[in-house]
Amino acid sequence: MKKLINTPDGVLADSLAGYAAAHPEVRVDPENRIVYRATPKEAGKVAVLSGGGSGHEPLHGGYVGLGMLDAAVAGEVFTSPTPDQVQEATKTVDTGAGVLHIVKNYTGDVMNFDMASELAAAESGVQVETVVVADDVAVQDSLYTAGRRGVGTTVLLEKIVGAAAEEGRDLASVAALAHRVNEAGRSMGMALTSCTVPAAGKPTFDLPDDQMEIGIGIHGEPGRHRQALAPASDIAQLLVEPILADLDFTGAPVIAMLNGMGGSPLIELYLMYGEVAKLLEAAGVTVARPLVGNYITSLDMAGCSLTLLRADDEILRLWDAPVVTPGLRWGA
Repeated sequence: MKKLINTPDGVLADSLAGYAAAHPEVRVDPENRIVYRATPKEAGKVAVLSGGGSGHEPLHGGYVGLGMLDAAVAGEVFTSPTPDQVQEATKTVDTGAGVLHIVKNYTGDVMNFDMASELAAAESGVQVETVVVADDVAVQDSLYTAGRRGVGTTVLLEKIVGAAAEEGRDLASVAALAHRVNEAGRSMGMALTSCTVPAAGKPTFDLPDDQMEIGIGIHGEPGRHRQALAPASDIAQLLVEPILADLDFTGAPVIAMLNGMGGSPLIELYLMYGEVAKLLEAAGVTVARPLVGNYITSLDMAGCSLTLLRADDEILRLWDAPVVTPGLRWGA
């Protein structure tokens, strides 16, 4: 294992220290491992909170800031944050209007965020609503979930809901929008290589050089199947077709995110998006907003994922609203 680390057990603490040094627009609580906005949202506005295991950067800490998250809670690599961490973040970001929890559908995350919601309500009187993102069409009931895994739609949802909260909408309205976006998003991913968790010191799974995993999870979970390595045009079909078979994306504008898993260069991601764009156009899908890059990763895994979100004028307006975070920035 070759990694830019000091010790395997110090990766998260050291990374958060470096993150704080690099981004003065956020504030890091090193004890509770929470990233906050340096300037909190004004009183009376709904706060938006997310988090999960580390190793998926820039998710979630990279999306803390104006127009997106108020805070992100960091667990150890591929490990859910604890209820105490989430409770601390929840009571800290609440301005009196309530808090929306955005949770990826993994058993530990769902359980710990639920416990934190109950604790925050009982001890601090914070009103909490939760949306559980479950957009991965690859598998149902995987190793870590009951139902579909939560993946790329998380990024789009955090941006859109964050903009709505910034406008001053109440908690019920923000939560309803979150559920609507969640239901309209679908994702599918693939891997060329495994990722290597620092504490393990070796690849999570063995994937021969001439093979690829289709439908991989962001923690290295198995996908739909393994097959021989193929050209990008064929891989694009393996991503696009299951998504379009699961939800009708015609007749509405679509936000499309071609996401890198952490180990594939941008030249390959743009090449892949070109192949995806051709397939979507042929299927009658109109991409109104494309996004290409590393937005929800899996450490050093080579590969990519595709997320499509069926949008409307309101969702596009919220997508285009100003956002100022280390991971996304436009319009301001």
